[in-house]
Amino acid sequence: MTDTIETSQAVEHPVMPFAGAINQALDIAMELDPKVYLLGEDIAEPSGGVYKVTKGLSTKYGTHRVRKTAISEAAIIGAAVGSAIAGYRPVAEIMMMDFMAVCLDQVTNHAGKIRYMSGGQTPVPMVIRTSAGAGRGFGAQHSELLEAWMIHTPGIKVAMPSTPADAKGLLLTAIFDDDPVLFIEQMMMYWDVKRYGGPVPPGDYRIPFGVADVKREGTDVTLVSYGRQVHDCLATATKLAEEGISCEVVDLRTLVPCDEEAVFRSVHKTKRAVIVHEAVQKCGFGAELSSRIHEELFSELAAPVQRVGGANTPVPYANNLESDFLPQVHDIEAAIRKTL
Repeated sequence: MTDTIETSQAVEHPVMPFAGAINQALDIAMELDPKVYLLGEDIAEPSGGVYKVTKGLSTKYGTHRVRKTAISEAAIIGAAVGSAIAGYRPVAEIMMMDFMAVCLDQVTNHAGKIRYMSGGQTPVPMVIRTSAGAGRGFGAQHSELLEAWMIHTPGIKVAMPSTPADAKGLLLTAIFDDDPVLFIEQMMMYWDVKRYGGPVPPGDYRIPFGVADVKREGTDVTLVSYGRQVHDCLATATKLAEEGISCEVVDLRTLVPCDEEAVFRSVHKTKRAVIVHEAVQKCGFGAELSSRIHEELFSELAAPVQRVGGANTPVPYANNLESDFLPQVHDIEAAIRKTL
């Protein structure tokens, strides 16, 4: 099996959609290890999943390895936990992150705790893939980002990529990790190649957990983000560069483990920080990051850390209200100007 690798060399790779990179990672993992299998609602042919992310995999590997399940999130995760402790590497799909509430007991009290309760003798090597995020007009029960729930739960690793290359590299790492991993995919990114597509290295490409990526270097303020909002941060940085304001954009990529040292290094340089995420701002992961920055760098900060997140309300159904709920470039810009 290929060692964990990540390359920063400028090599030309084919551009593919976010969903295509995930499909490729699943394909490679199943080819490498017959103990890797997928389970979830409608993931087999002919549908290939509600977002077509698993399209073609049941044809290639059979329905015994790409298992279409009943509409029962608790059963999906329960089966994944049981098979993981029996030696398999299940990749369970929870169609939308809101539905994590239905199987939260299985995730937190079983997947997250069994290794600890067994004195480290029983690993739980499973991945929970879930789509999330607003912007598609799906309403309050199909659009939430709830990463803070899982970050607050010891024993669960959490990954949230922003690019197709990161999606592939992090997912392959997650599948071959011996701990349970929640892998969050923002649905707006799946097939929009123009805005969210990108080059993807071929083959068994892996990115280590707990290593943030500086997507853009700068000197005046640090923007810390993950997932789709990294693109909003980059757009804001490009806009403000026209005024001579230099923004550094740090993409966390994994939230557990979190590369706090990369954040501290950047903020030590810029003396200012703005944290951006789509999830509701109140008690979101940005609050934890803000607290850690203040604890470690209080005497060095030129201004208090600012947070930008979703409104403190369920995701609205109406398109015009949904855009008001989501953090926008102008919100990030306003927060940056406040630190300056």
